[in-house]
Amino acid sequence: MKYTEISHFSHPQHKLKFEYSEFPFKCDGCKEVGIGSRYKCTMCDFDLHMHCAIPAPTISHSFYTKCSFQFFSRPPGDKPRFCNACERDVTGFVYHCKDCGFDLHPCCAKLPMVLNDGEIKLYLYRKVSASCLKCGRKGRSWTYRSSCKKYNLHVACVKDMLMENWQGYIGEKSARKFHTRIPSLKNTLLIHNKRKSKAKIGWEMAGLALQFVISAVLGDPTTLIAGVIGSMISKAW
Repeated sequence: MKYTEISHFSHPQHKLKFEYSEFPFKCDGCKEVGIGSRYKCTMCDFDLHMHCAIPAPTISHSFYTKCSFQFFSRPPGDKPRFCNACERDVTGFVYHCKDCGFDLHPCCAKLPMVLNDGEIKLYLYRKVSASCLKCGRKGRSWTYRSSCKKYNLHVACVKDMLMENWQGYIGEKSARKFHTRIPSLKNTLLIHNKRKSKAKIGWEMAGLALQFVISAVLGDPTTLIAGVIGSMISKAW
């Protein structure tokens, strides 16, 4: 459920208002990057992912059928913890299973099992035996795989790519130095051009798959991040 304004325990001094932004932000709840829909305090430059702003007290996940994940505002215990979905450190809000010791960032816990926009369909797997388009390795973390089984992207690799490209911005949250907007994905689709070579079409499909996964990893599967894909692929691949 979406509210236009909420009160939140992590920021009791002001109410948070719902807004949509095409600029990246660092969530003050889970400490991970986000984009698109969020709850924000404009007076304090305080941001929360949708999933961090309105968390469920407990959740279950189809990948861990024996687990019950409880929401924590900070990592439990005194040992470093990492997210079992993306392998990144847990430093803020988290879903934790006390019995099994598994941890999930709120946005990772809510990753869609299927991403589908008509052009390409991607399914989320706990592990796949095929190589990731980014790192070339198998079975690193949760993975999105296309229905044609040609394109595989680790959730961990997508987050690594985002951090590499947005490090300067995220490191200086209040500076707001990152100015890349996100045009509509539909404006970038040239796959219907039959004159393109099969290799070119293959790379475009891979880029399209990457865009879908990035939008989901950032906590807003409706956000289509076409504007940053070209530079990310050229730097990381």
